[in-house]
Amino acid sequence: MAKPEMYRHPTRSEIIELAIAEGHDADIPTNAGSIYQVPSHTSTPRSMHQNHESEKVSTAAVDKDIEKGISAESMSSDEEPVDNNEDDPNVVWWDGPDDPQNPMNWSYTKKWGTVVLISAITFLTPLASSMFAPGVPQVMATFDSTNDMLEQFMVSVYVLGFAFGPMIIAPLSEMYGRLPLYHSCNALFVIFSIAAAVAQNMGQFVVFRFLMGCFGGAPMVLGGGTIADLISREQRGTAMVVWMMGPTIGPCVGPIIGGFMTVAKGWRWNFWFVAIVAGALMLASFILMRETSAPVILERKAKRLRAETNNPKLRSKLASDLSPADLFKFSIIRPAKMLTRSTICLAMSVYIAITYAYLYILFTTFTAVFKTQYHWKGGVVGLSFMGIGLGSLVGQFAFTYFGNKIVNKHIARGDFKPEHRLTSMCVGGFCLPVGLFWYGWAAQEMTHWIVPILGTGLIGFGLLMAFMPATTYLVDVFTVHAASAMAASTVLRSLCAALIPLSSSKMYKAMGYGWGNSLLGFVSLALIPIPFLFIRYGEGIRARSTVKL
Repeated sequence: MAKPEMYRHPTRSEIIELAIAEGHDADIPTNAGSIYQVPSHTSTPRSMHQNHESEKVSTAAVDKDIEKGISAESMSSDEEPVDNNEDDPNVVWWDGPDDPQNPMNWSYTKKWGTVVLISAITFLTPLASSMFAPGVPQVMATFDSTNDMLEQFMVSVYVLGFAFGPMIIAPLSEMYGRLPLYHSCNALFVIFSIAAAVAQNMGQFVVFRFLMGCFGGAPMVLGGGTIADLISREQRGTAMVVWMMGPTIGPCVGPIIGGFMTVAKGWRWNFWFVAIVAGALMLASFILMRETSAPVILERKAKRLRAETNNPKLRSKLASDLSPADLFKFSIIRPAKMLTRSTICLAMSVYIAITYAYLYILFTTFTAVFKTQYHWKGGVVGLSFMGIGLGSLVGQFAFTYFGNKIVNKHIARGDFKPEHRLTSMCVGGFCLPVGLFWYGWAAQEMTHWIVPILGTGLIGFGLLMAFMPATTYLVDVFTVHAASAMAASTVLRSLCAALIPLSSSKMYKAMGYGWGNSLLGFVSLALIPIPFLFIRYGEGIRARSTVKL
């Protein structure tokens, strides 16, 4: 009978898949091991020959061309199992296929309860990014400010925190596990939400919003890995879809709630609401959540057994020799190199960053547009965000269905290449400028309110259809280093989403809503050729690549 998934040698593709879900590169040990045979700090000394071989593998890991695939000399094929010293008596592993310490063996209720809890946290923190957008005029009045740039920055500074917080949270989670990071970041998120609610001046408010974003990004860094820890490959897709609803729909639902909350209780209650819900989820996580990271659980087990048996040679099967400095390097330096030296990573990241910035331009201006053009008042203003939210939701489902259909067709033919992911992106590329022209001129001419709302729905659909294929393309191209490519993309898009909207009010005042959104539409028209060019020339670009880490 075949060995259970956790008791057979994992293939390279399985390790890469898990590493991507966990948010790190595949040369860092995942729950199934590492694609490189990295010795543990506690392992016995090796012979000179073994050390030499280890150095060769390490060199291959650093110097290989990251866009050309994995060399045969340093990697096994997708079908060949990766042996992690399973027969070594000093290697600590699970106590059989039914070991209750293994998160994969948790009860159905415990596993899916954890998934629901982290999905709720991941929904709340992106929701908080835009929830108070309808209350921005009240905030400006409270702090006696008329600075248009500051008015936009109040909303987008939260996303700036997304650029910096996860870069530190990710390596810390590899060293100390997921649970301490969940607890500490949830607690700090609650603290800074309360601080924002009681801020006494604009400077305090902006700083607290930024810190909310830094720590609010934790569940988006850790959530995918937690799901991979708990849920088998067959059921993981369903859990990932539920979890991804947070980053996709949360920012669009937030202003709808915030619009009515601001009218009923004032803008500060948007933050009290977030703090109360986040506090309840934090208490639930303290009570219900347990550590799920297999490398951390096994390292604790090995440490305990070394103390009990006085055998210093015992080591976890998933142990790594990566130092904190190495983890810092992988988390910060490698993404920076990929962003500056890889044509593919740079082009896709710029495309994603510009489209993501458009989302926050709309978030920061919807309230003003529908108040001035349509004279919407009170909580009804928050409903102006509904179009882009529904469009994003439809876009997510459309990409999942048609994207998988296209990819599966090519896999069945045996001719799949990463560029096949970009077919859906071509559709999104056309929808985005059409939606911008539609929304801009409908708002300018003050047509019936449903017309611009439909335009924003098309924008939301186009954003998702462009964003999701570009992200999955980076995963397919960079495989082993996919997490670094996505980190590079995340930093650039967060910076653009925080800074570009600062000039949106001035743009609309100078050009009007019609020509202002047309300018954005013309920029997105200029981006349309990018997926077509990569479909045609992407394979050649990868073949000629000289990017090394």
